Amino acid sequence: MKKIILLLTTVCIFSLASKAQGYDIKFNFKGSKDTMMYLVKYTFDQQYIADTCKKIKNGQVQFKGKKDLDKGVYTLVSQEKSIYFDFFINENQKFTVTTDHADIVNTLKSVGNKENEQFFSYIKFITNKNVEFGKIREATKGKNKADSTKYVNDKLKELNADVKKFEADFMESVKGTFVYDVLNLKTEKEPKEIPKAKNGRPDSLYQYYYYKSHYFDGVDFKDERIIRTPFFDDRIKKYFDNVIVQHPDTVIQEIDRVLGKCTECNLIYNLLLGHFTYKYEQSKIMGFDKIFVHLADKYIINGNAVKCGVYSAETVTKIKDRTDILRNLLLDSKVAELYMIDTIYGKQVMKMGFDTAKTSKSVTDLYYKNLEKLTPMFTTLYMVKAKYTVLVFWASDCGHCQTEIPKLSENLKDLKDKVDFKVFAVQTKDDFETWRKFINDKKLDFINVFDPVHLNNLKERFDIYSTPVIYILDKDKKIKAKRLSADQVPDMLKMLEQIDKAGKK
Repeated sequence: MKKIILLLTTVCIFSLASKAQGYDIKFNFKGSKDTMMYLVKYTFDQQYIADTCKKIKNGQVQFKGKKDLDKGVYTLVSQEKSIYFDFFINENQKFTVTTDHADIVNTLKSVGNKENEQFFSYIKFITNKNVEFGKIREATKGKNKADSTKYVNDKLKELNADVKKFEADFMESVKGTFVYDVLNLKTEKEPKEIPKAKNGRPDSLYQYYYYKSHYFDGVDFKDERIIRTPFFDDRIKKYFDNVIVQHPDTVIQEIDRVLGKCTECNLIYNLLLGHFTYKYEQSKIMGFDKIFVHLADKYIINGNAVKCGVYSAETVTKIKDRTDILRNLLLDSKVAELYMIDTIYGKQVMKMGFDTAKTSKSVTDLYYKNLEKLTPMFTTLYMVKAKYTVLVFWASDCGHCQTEIPKLSENLKDLKDKVDFKVFAVQTKDDFETWRKFINDKKLDFINVFDPVHLNNLKERFDIYSTPVIYILDKDKKIKAKRLSADQVPDMLKMLEQIDKAGKK
């Protein structure tokens, strides 16, 4: 069962009916031993308790309130938090449902509510077909593999044909109703006739583009009721995770298209914007931070998210700060210059007192006082002349780094003289002696540098919240890959080299 969260009154989740008439929903639940039940509503990928019945006697359950409930699909939940069945709460919010615990689905009836009668007839048919499927599997016991496979396939074909015909007839009978709108969310749109490809087989490209272009047919993104169903969130997630090409530019285009179907600031728009923002800010797929930056720029930082109640002004400020960091670290972005000190000059710089400076002013004063000495000591990132630069941020006291950095060194040995690369390895701490000892002990043949002058603001500029962090840059110091593991670096270098060679042919 999905997580149930106590219902909270917030701007972005709830809308009040202009003329509240209240609700009175009764359940005659024969054979139920529950002493308490919950009325739970779906809202995108969460479920919220809308009401609780704490007085149940002989299976008589009643949920009653003075204000109308939000329209959508609800579910009756037992005191043990298990779902009994779904039902509709729409215009009619005063009705009775009867059922028997011995056979809940097949005994469902709704007095005074046509939508629920229609919906119950649907779930009865589907449930019984599932039971038939179980019996088919049972009937294969004792048969050999060939016979059982043929038997199951033949029966499945019959079952699927029955279900397909029933669903088509049922959907036609409820067209124009909310029942149709809800079940349409789980209905796959497939072409009736598929042309043949050149190889004589069904054209899979035609099937894909038909499926994609008709995926949201009949879905009214302006009707807030659809987000209070058990199918809308799955429909959205499947489309963005499995249907469309997983490329940031494609995802951005599709998000804009879907949000464009919504009424700005309505419940669907607000929840989808929040969902996409969180999803792509947290994404581990390389390059997908571009989607988050796009969402922030187009929908959030401009003030619309505050106006719509999606985020508070404080949260928008945090999103803007995060976006400002990521914007400069997107794939193909040119990284900023780094002014670092290598191991040769480390001791001299440490004696200048930067490590004991207490304020930014004292660091600045020390910098300008020693500027003439420091200038020739700097090793900069843009001094590195190679087709690829492996830019590594690590710390000598980081346990994971102590494993990954020597592994990186070992992994890259096979690529020497095969790919033109250099490693610019940045120690993020000031512990010079420990760092230098580790380099010598592990024979790290990198350009080893650190920032004792505190000149580069490494953590913010390169989004370093844990170490190691590894980027691959091209000859112009543009980011070609990022946040790689030590094992991924050699393969990525090989792939970049292959792409480059293929582009020159």
